[in-house]
Amino acid sequence: MEPTAIIKRFQKFLEKNHLPELSEKVRKGEKHLVVDFGLLAMHDPELSEEMLENTEEVLKAGELALEQFELEGDIKNFRLRVKNLPQTTSIMIKDVRSSHINKFISTKGLVRQKSDVRPQVTSARFECPSCGNIITVLQLDSKFKEPSRCGCGRKGKFRLLSKELVDAQKIVLEEAPEDLDGGEQPKRLDVFLKSDLVSPMSEKRTNPGSKIIINGVLKEVPIPAKEGGKLTRFDLMIEANYIEPIEEDFLDLNVSEEEQEQIKKLAEDPNVFEKIVESIAPTIYGHTKIKEALVLQAMGGVKKSRQKGSRTRGDMHILLLGDPGAGKSQLLKRISQVVPKSRYISGKGASGAGLTATVVKDEFIRGYALEAGALVLTNGGLCCIDELDKMSKEDTSAMHEALEQQTVTISKANIQATLRAETTVLAAANPKFGRFDPYEVIGKQIDLPSTLINRFDLIFPIKDLPDEVKDEKMATFILDLHTKKTEIVSEISTDMLKKYFAYARQSVHPTLTAAANEEIKKYYVDMRKAGSDDGGVKSIPISPRQLEALVRLAEASAKVRLSDKVTRKDARRAIELVHYCLSQIGQDPETGKFDIDRITSGVTATERGNIVQVKEIITEIEVKSGRTVAIEDIFIEASSRGLSQDQVMEVIEKLKRSGDIYEPKKGYISKI
Repeated sequence: MEPTAIIKRFQKFLEKNHLPELSEKVRKGEKHLVVDFGLLAMHDPELSEEMLENTEEVLKAGELALEQFELEGDIKNFRLRVKNLPQTTSIMIKDVRSSHINKFISTKGLVRQKSDVRPQVTSARFECPSCGNIITVLQLDSKFKEPSRCGCGRKGKFRLLSKELVDAQKIVLEEAPEDLDGGEQPKRLDVFLKSDLVSPMSEKRTNPGSKIIINGVLKEVPIPAKEGGKLTRFDLMIEANYIEPIEEDFLDLNVSEEEQEQIKKLAEDPNVFEKIVESIAPTIYGHTKIKEALVLQAMGGVKKSRQKGSRTRGDMHILLLGDPGAGKSQLLKRISQVVPKSRYISGKGASGAGLTATVVKDEFIRGYALEAGALVLTNGGLCCIDELDKMSKEDTSAMHEALEQQTVTISKANIQATLRAETTVLAAANPKFGRFDPYEVIGKQIDLPSTLINRFDLIFPIKDLPDEVKDEKMATFILDLHTKKTEIVSEISTDMLKKYFAYARQSVHPTLTAAANEEIKKYYVDMRKAGSDDGGVKSIPISPRQLEALVRLAEASAKVRLSDKVTRKDARRAIELVHYCLSQIGQDPETGKFDIDRITSGVTATERGNIVQVKEIITEIEVKSGRTVAIEDIFIEASSRGLSQDQVMEVIEKLKRSGDIYEPKKGYISKI
């Protein structure tokens, strides 16, 4: 087709479909117009075919057609962006071949890396010093080109008058995990973005971790050889024309007005909480309390920013500790499908750097670049970490900052950066010896650093104990799943749940009412009082961290009803969940009292009391009989104070391990 014919055809199409939109964009000072390929194909099939074959020429002609319109404002350098390319142009990154070069293709994937925005020359004007002739050279290659000769016959140096610059940026697109066949490594492709595609609005869409569709022209890039010249092998790069985000987090997910009506109608149902709990994992039997907690976790509390920059997190973290085969991983997998922008990772396959961030060598900007890890990539979403106990201590310690402060600070290879990681974490782990010992305290069977455990708002032990009635129901449920061909239909579809959670997070920010405040305060104060009733070392049943968890859970409960007030009922639901977790894990078996130290530090108040008493006894005997103290004497003195031999031996072992005492000869101990 002739270029003039293309321009005329384009003018007709734009006049018919896009004129009001175009004048609005010019008025706002925007520099691009998005055209729907489907509309173009309906209006002029021949032109749309030509666009797929000779993309650059047709797009250039389209941009010239735009400049023909007489509109108020600057219409120079307007860009045409094309969306909704036909299915035939959609190519997976691994299937890109040399036959696609210079063709218009569409591909999708995850953004892995992103360079800084830098200016790039598109054309330069030179003046000939001999005759004053002005030569314009278009800069299409990666190297800066100067004119070789002038019309007057002069060769050599020309004076650079001016150059046109556009913003340019490179991103690396990687195949999404769900598009891979088994055993392949995800392939990567470089994408080149120019002008309005790097504007602050588009910037947000192309952050590492986002999933996008890119329409663009595939180009070959020469690879320079080390000894000068070019290699016969070329690299591939897409020059992007249009970017469309696929998967957004809670705040970016679009909820149409029709869906909003459905959501509000659902929220008016008095049993909405029960319905959502039933729909969250219909194929998993039981675990109602855990499902309740997971619904509240997906809703999230309210993030509060105060003056002077201090922030209180709204995300709550949950830890599931349980026997093998109790359905923990199933729950994690299911939740990662229901919640927008979520990732599922497994403990052994994740390192500290893979969770937080790592520094990699970047070829494009010739230096080091940050590559975000799972917790940063799911900023604004949910990160499911399975097999948390299989991770090494060094790797789990990398999570501390991300869980509480919700940032990841990195200082490596002259890069000092703080990344946002406002991520909700749902983790699963096995007890210390693989299975819970029914006769041992649960607190002692958790093989995780106490500092890490402390950061989880709720900890659920899942015990798998034989129980005839329960086992029969469970077996019937599972066998029905396998034998019946029909799907289990939940009351609310997965898509609707996703939208419900997103809408609740976007538009509902509940505040505590006086009644809810009173309820939470009463529970907290009563629990603290219960610990300080007896003499001796006081047990701490609940700490301010649990108080914050109560507030977050109560806020999330109000969000389920899309209410902006946290009522007494919400506070009670939060208290019930926290109390359930504390009674499972935080109860001291000797006194029957709650003791948060069971979980957070591993030493209960009773044990601390015993340690204090034994230390006193050792000091008293030392005064009478010198430095070396016989263990027998300690036993006699301790029995008069109501301590058994086993308790004394346990304390002595602990003190030996901590380096407070040593054993100079058998049966005797000395202080260090």
